Amino acid sequence: MPSNSSEADIILNLSLISAQINRYLPIAILLFGTIGNILNCLVLSQKSLRSNPCSWFFLASSISSLITLISGVAVRLLAGWSTDLTNTVPWLCKLRIFVLFVSRTTASWLIMLATVDRWFSSSIDANRRHMSKLKNAQLGALLVVILSSLAYTQVFYCYEANLTNTPLQCYGRTIWCRLLIDFTFATIGVLIPSIIMLSFGMMTILNIRAVAKRRIQPMSISIETQDTTNRQQSCWKKSDQHLIVMLLVQVVLLTLFSLPQVIQNIYANSTMYVVRSQLQIAINNFIFNLLLLLTYVTNGMPFYIYTLAGGSIFRKALYKVLKQLTQKILYRKD
Repeated sequence: MPSNSSEADIILNLSLISAQINRYLPIAILLFGTIGNILNCLVLSQKSLRSNPCSWFFLASSISSLITLISGVAVRLLAGWSTDLTNTVPWLCKLRIFVLFVSRTTASWLIMLATVDRWFSSSIDANRRHMSKLKNAQLGALLVVILSSLAYTQVFYCYEANLTNTPLQCYGRTIWCRLLIDFTFATIGVLIPSIIMLSFGMMTILNIRAVAKRRIQPMSISIETQDTTNRQQSCWKKSDQHLIVMLLVQVVLLTLFSLPQVIQNIYANSTMYVVRSQLQIAINNFIFNLLLLLTYVTNGMPFYIYTLAGGSIFRKALYKVLKQLTQKILYRKD
């Protein structure tokens, strides 16, 4: 009897903690994430940055992250305080989940393309450097949106509202649907872009080292060629190396925050028919809710990464934006 009473207390406490987490943690994630992504959009749309393909990828990724926060965190926040229509209205359930998965995957792949762009632009090969241009970046972003949308069309069949005995009311209707969605997001939304980002990030570092080695020029090279190379190196020193730092930090944090939730989802769904105690179910639901919310941190942190690791170029652009906003507010008051 004491053990049953103790187990019931643990289950009750986990339920209360989970409810409080769902009520208050989304507020912090949504507040800081929304402000950060809006500032990102304002800063990265400045003339000095938006013509850079890598910065353009960051801008598009910030827009995708903003959509993710609205469709994911904002809805969960409302559910913590009032009735969530996406849990009870089938078409709203399907549409929200579709937009959520597409925007999250798009944000990851845009950062991945930014990593590839940095590899192109840091290459010694002139043909590869030529691939780093705004037109290619815009075309790549369009393809990512289209392919991400096609990858999650099964959501309209698999997801259903008003479900019971599931972590969420708006959830996959069958075990195979859940495994399909989890596997799709795990591979397309997390693993593939993370592996590509890490690979091209390392290759970009090798490119930078190769460029640095060319500083020791043979005597036979003309002064004009040497000056051109030195200008390229100087340009890389001032801006592009900061973008590399921003990318690598973002890649590591993206993997750390996203991968645990994917693993937990696949494990929970693949062992769904294993008989569990009420305590085990409560623990699984608690872990599910916590890890799910933590995945949204990756969509709210880019601005703070760019501010801390983006060097003086990003901070100067941010200062310029804030100064312009302050002047507009003061002008309106006058």
